[in-house]
Amino acid sequence: MKRIILIALLLISGFGWSQVLLINEIDPDSPSTDTAEFIELKSQSPNFSTDGYILVFFNGSSSGGDKSYMVIDLNGYTTDINGLLVVGSTGVSPFPQLLIAQNVIQNGADAVGIYQASINDFPEGTLATQTNLIDALVYDTNDSDDTGLMALLGQTEQYNDNGTNANPKSIQRYVDAMDNITFAAATPTPRRENDGSGIVINPITISVAQSQYGEDAMFDITFTIETAPTSDLNFNISLDNYGFNTSDFTGNTSLTFSNGQNSVTTTITLVDDTFDEGDEVAKIRFLDLVEPIVASNDYVEVRIVDNDFTVAPFGTPVNPTTGIVQSTQPDGYYDSTNGLADVALRQALQDIIADPTIVRAQTYADILAILNEADQNPANSNQVWLLYTEQGRAKLDVQTGSNNTDKWNREHTFPRSLGGFFDIEEDEVADGIDVYWETKADSLRHGNSDAHALRAADATENSTRNNQHYGEYNGPTGTLGSFKGDVARSVLYMEIRYNGLSVVNGFPNVSGQMGDLATLLDWHRNDPPDDFEMNRNNIVYNWQKNRNPFIDQPLMVEYIWGTNVGDVWMQSLGTAENELGEVLVYPNPTNGRIFISQLNTAADVEVYSIEGKLLKHFNAIEDYIDLDVASGIYLLNITTGNKTTIKKVIVN
Repeated sequence: MKRIILIALLLISGFGWSQVLLINEIDPDSPSTDTAEFIELKSQSPNFSTDGYILVFFNGSSSGGDKSYMVIDLNGYTTDINGLLVVGSTGVSPFPQLLIAQNVIQNGADAVGIYQASINDFPEGTLATQTNLIDALVYDTNDSDDTGLMALLGQTEQYNDNGTNANPKSIQRYVDAMDNITFAAATPTPRRENDGSGIVINPITISVAQSQYGEDAMFDITFTIETAPTSDLNFNISLDNYGFNTSDFTGNTSLTFSNGQNSVTTTITLVDDTFDEGDEVAKIRFLDLVEPIVASNDYVEVRIVDNDFTVAPFGTPVNPTTGIVQSTQPDGYYDSTNGLADVALRQALQDIIADPTIVRAQTYADILAILNEADQNPANSNQVWLLYTEQGRAKLDVQTGSNNTDKWNREHTFPRSLGGFFDIEEDEVADGIDVYWETKADSLRHGNSDAHALRAADATENSTRNNQHYGEYNGPTGTLGSFKGDVARSVLYMEIRYNGLSVVNGFPNVSGQMGDLATLLDWHRNDPPDDFEMNRNNIVYNWQKNRNPFIDQPLMVEYIWGTNVGDVWMQSLGTAENELGEVLVYPNPTNGRIFISQLNTAADVEVYSIEGKLLKHFNAIEDYIDLDVASGIYLLNITTGNKTTIKKVIVN
């Protein structure tokens, strides 16, 4: 390149080909869900190694302060036959050479820079700098200019994406015949020269009719090439992904486009084995495409639903059972609470469940593993049970990106914004059951990852609940309310476990306070613990080495918040003295008639709605009763003498 041209380039853009690697195109907002955002780099020569270079993204918002929010290491990558390297998510077509998650490139006013440096040189929150800077671009999506960010990066212009959902655009670099460099917004062209020049690539698209198949199914994978080859084109694919491999299917994975042929299909037959492996995901990907043949899409996922799931011996929360799952509390676990009342009882209970020499805190990332076990759907071991929507959902459908449709995520029963919880960088690492933090009653931060107060929930419904107090939020319409006692005991546990939290009447707007206490007490009384909740308590105890006492000893709630405040607590009050033994109510669900067995004498039976309204009262029952109520879920309060038990019944 002649010196006069190089000088012109430097004057116009600030960076020239002497830096060998440039920002060629960026699409930070395409479409509004950001599933196809990308950045494209260009090297002066094709097949250029980007070892030693990094991409640094800067947040130009007032809260971002022109500091870095993401760094991408370019070590191990090379540009293609046109000198292009696309960094983007799986929604970009043709497929990027370097994959990143969706919706991580901010829309602007922001910036991105190429540095000849190490990722260790740019910890999160590093102020934009020109040190070791190779090229930079300040951009926006119809935002005001960030003059401070431009000055920090030595730029004189900010470029506007200016796209819409109907007409997505990217910011593209152009060089005219005089080697003048300009930028303009135009239809995105990932992996293709912006001006249409260069070697023409030929993408292949992977197509599958469905995204989910049963374990015993057959399905076709069709491959379509943009331009039919003029000679036979051979390529290989793989479906392997973690536990899913060639033992799980049969079918041809070595394929050929014949001369002049635009498509080829292979049929995959899934192996119906007898192993409960859980649902798996086949990931269809190309193994050996040679440029200019490239992937239009890649890593196409197909859910394989395992038909060998197991069913627990106990019921779901909407078809509950009791007495099957026994508490795994150690002998004498609650003995120190005997003979105490009021504040002393609270303190003794906290000393048990917040004992810093025993109790453990796990990371927020570990919660996903805990929920997969603790909230497993009793009717299908490949699913979690969703708290508010009262349904099972595949464990694989956990939310990992911005899309929350038909996904599940972690719901704080005591919302973070009300409790003042927060996480730290180490919380992003799932390091397993044997790695943990010491924790105590003052460790309020650990409330963020306390599994007793986290549940699997439909992601959309979780957003609907947001940070509402219970009583403000009463669950989706049309559900049975099977979650109500569970969340009540969960929230009450949090008040005892952590200093700084309290449950009060009403709907307070005070940090650390949550309501409504009266509602939660009502929910606790009318939806007593069942086997699902006891099993959950046992599993969380295995991880955290503490229990929710109000599942093991539900009557204790009355001695701390309810009708027995100030009375002396004895563990026997929560068991034999006040509760009936193994009374059985069947069939359940029922069409109306229920039988009550293992009564030693006649019993009185009160029938309540799930909201706690008394509907009917039967005296001196010895065998069965006809409920004569509409379809729904009901609570039976069965009393003999001074002993009582509550059973949940579903009427079809």
